[in-house]
Amino acid sequence: MLLMKIENPWKQNPWFESVAVAQERARRRLPKPVYGALVAGSERGQSIADNQAAFTELGMAPHVVGATAERSQSTTVFGQQINSPVIISPTGVQAVHPDGEVAVARAAAARGTIMGLSNFASKSVEEVVATGATTFFQMYWTGDRDTMIQRMQRAHEAGSKGLIATLDWSFSMGRDWGSPEIPEKVDLKTMVRMAPQVATKVRWGMRFLKARNIPDLTAPNLAPPGGAAPTFFGAYYEWMTTPAPTWEDVAWMRETWSQISGGAPFVLKGVCRIDDALRAVDAGVAGISVSNHGGNNIDGTPAAIRMVRPIAEAVGSQIDVVMDGGVRRGSDVVKAVALGAKAVLIGRAYLWGLAANGQAGVENVIDVINGGIDSAMRGLAVSSLTELTPEHLLVPAGFDRALGADPARHLVG
Repeated sequence: MLLMKIENPWKQNPWFESVAVAQERARRRLPKPVYGALVAGSERGQSIADNQAAFTELGMAPHVVGATAERSQSTTVFGQQINSPVIISPTGVQAVHPDGEVAVARAAAARGTIMGLSNFASKSVEEVVATGATTFFQMYWTGDRDTMIQRMQRAHEAGSKGLIATLDWSFSMGRDWGSPEIPEKVDLKTMVRMAPQVATKVRWGMRFLKARNIPDLTAPNLAPPGGAAPTFFGAYYEWMTTPAPTWEDVAWMRETWSQISGGAPFVLKGVCRIDDALRAVDAGVAGISVSNHGGNNIDGTPAAIRMVRPIAEAVGSQIDVVMDGGVRRGSDVVKAVALGAKAVLIGRAYLWGLAANGQAGVENVIDVINGGIDSAMRGLAVSSLTELTPEHLLVPAGFDRALGADPARHLVG
């Protein structure tokens, strides 16, 4: 008797061909508050919109002949050799999938790139480093100096290869479309209250049930020695009530990390101005990320890609300059590198992949972006990232934003 396998026509192919498709699958699978937390920016959303729109203003200048048979995306950033210029940006509390940051780290290890781990993460630095991923631990300026030293020591002892200090969020949280509800903790009372929002997203809930887990809204990397991890809001309160750092504090943080780690790289994330980039060099950083915190800093901050070239021209010969904000495809990466970035960090893009298909979804996102990089490099007839220059692009007059360069002149053509 011949048995025929009948495919379920309603079963969705887990592979997706673009980050946009990953986002749509994430939207369909996630409860509305969870998805809303991923896509939201501050206030009217001007900066988050510009992060993506700015890339559309940049054109390409391809060749019709001359594509090389072999092309390499490998590069060295912050002392680490990586397979492509796409780095995992640290993002907090990845409750879109029960494996959270561990799944993302495994994907980063599989694709040979750096894993940025937030100190607001739902998984511990020890669990993440154990995946084999090259991990850079990210810290905010929170707590007193003794507390920060303890957290740096823990990250180093776990095996972190670098430290990322994020200093750019100014708590500009009002959103014209409303802020998604994030509970203090997920207990039975919370689950009952939020059940109507979760009930329509059965597959998301089933993932956590199968893993015998519930979304973890604590921050284990902020737990004191021998103590319990604070809730997300407890960690957030510590951050908001810690006095803002000075440039002397940044230099102290960099020097302290260097002493603890034996000279591992220290990266400053959130730089928008040339004068701040120059001060970062003076503080001894190994690199900076040009960023507006994914549109969650002061609304009206220019798109990160608009600020890359002026900052790279000012300090790129001294430190590594990367950028994050609005990267959705390989051509975006090529544009950033052509303007002077050594690499880009992705955030929302891989979270959508994680929501869509776990570790495989994150790998899928990285593969899609890397495929786009290769396609653009082929069209531009370059064989390595180092060959990319602004001459490969069509950059309109007034595109760049040179903040902090000259009080009388904030635009360069």
